[in-house]
Amino acid sequence: MSKQRPEKTKDRPEKATAVVEDHPSTIMTDDYMCVILSTIDDYPCSGNLYIDLQELCLLMGVKEIPVVTPRQPASLSPATDKDNIEHYHSRAESQLLYSKPCVQVVLENEDPLNLKSIRICGWKVDVSVARVLCKILPSLSNLQILHLWQARLSDQMVFSLSNTFPLCSNLRTVVLEGNPLPEQSFHLLMSKDSTLTHLSLRNNRIGEEGARLIGSALSTTTTTNRNLVSLNLAFNSIGDAGAAHIAQGLRLNRALHCLSLCNNKIGDTGAAHLARVLGPFALTHEEIVERRRLLLDREEAAPSSSSLMSTNKVMSRGSVRKRVEPVESPLLEASVQHRDGQVLLSGNTALSSFNLSGNQISEQSLSLFLSSLQMQTEGGGLQRLCLQRNRFSPDCEDLVKIQELMALRDPHNKSTESQLEQEGH
Repeated sequence: MSKQRPEKTKDRPEKATAVVEDHPSTIMTDDYMCVILSTIDDYPCSGNLYIDLQELCLLMGVKEIPVVTPRQPASLSPATDKDNIEHYHSRAESQLLYSKPCVQVVLENEDPLNLKSIRICGWKVDVSVARVLCKILPSLSNLQILHLWQARLSDQMVFSLSNTFPLCSNLRTVVLEGNPLPEQSFHLLMSKDSTLTHLSLRNNRIGEEGARLIGSALSTTTTTNRNLVSLNLAFNSIGDAGAAHIAQGLRLNRALHCLSLCNNKIGDTGAAHLARVLGPFALTHEEIVERRRLLLDREEAAPSSSSLMSTNKVMSRGSVRKRVEPVESPLLEASVQHRDGQVLLSGNTALSSFNLSGNQISEQSLSLFLSSLQMQTEGGGLQRLCLQRNRFSPDCEDLVKIQELMALRDPHNKSTESQLEQEGH
């Protein structure tokens, strides 16, 4: 999916009015600002956030330069990391420990050149600081996690960050929470070219339109995100229509393993879409046309017998090259069936953990989930399905059957499910 730069809502003023802090008499005109930006582009980042943040903020005329402070590293285990995130929310953020801009970092062996995690929580990141961050991040070669909570980023800032993240060699986890965007640009973080594997977008007022964009980012008939492994969309009020859009994105996505849609006002209509995509479903006309095109392309790309003989001769001479197999579309799966005039795909069996707790799902949807789960083949399919705090009795027959089925696939499911539900993941 191609990225489109968010349109500006306000015209750029003819003259900038920012004042350089060290030179109060210097008014930053457009020409002067161009010189500043050119200088920033030419600045050679050292990979030391402490130094580069200070120097670049001075060049940008930032009046209140964020303070870089170390924090204790979190465990690498997912469960413990979730505990740390919740602990941080309930303590540091709710008590507003920082009275001025602060960047929390985790260092490996207290080495400023070996920074692994950055947290920006509870203060507004303005345009200047956002530009500085986009300049610095690619130089932090060991950075793995970026956490932004209530940073009041704009759509334009998220657009810039989405272009910066692929330049960060080891950045795989981004947490952007409590940050509603007017143009719902969150989907830019999960385009087909995104290198992120873990993305949390809790409490961002994503709604139906944001869910539509995210669903298309997960997959369309012709494109799909191949890297994102876990996605947290809890507390976003996407509703039934939004759930249908996410289900549409799950049809041809085979990379995502963990998805949370808890506390999203999803009822039986939305749940039905989500349940059906887990089991065999009929391809649409558009998908059938694309499948035929892919089959034709594959047939045309198949090597002839003469080319195979030539390849064998080259390899026998010791010129062996590693062959990179392209990732095929699910539309080419061998399990595709033809029945009653329909072309049936086996369904999404890549998703292993699904959280739908805290919604408005009634007992009538449970039979749909149970039916889809029973049709999932061995070696794939859901292992955890969280359904607590919905509109059915905890001892209803279909729920008990679902829990028994999940227990067979994952013996530790009971304790893990309870933990995920309590944490809102």
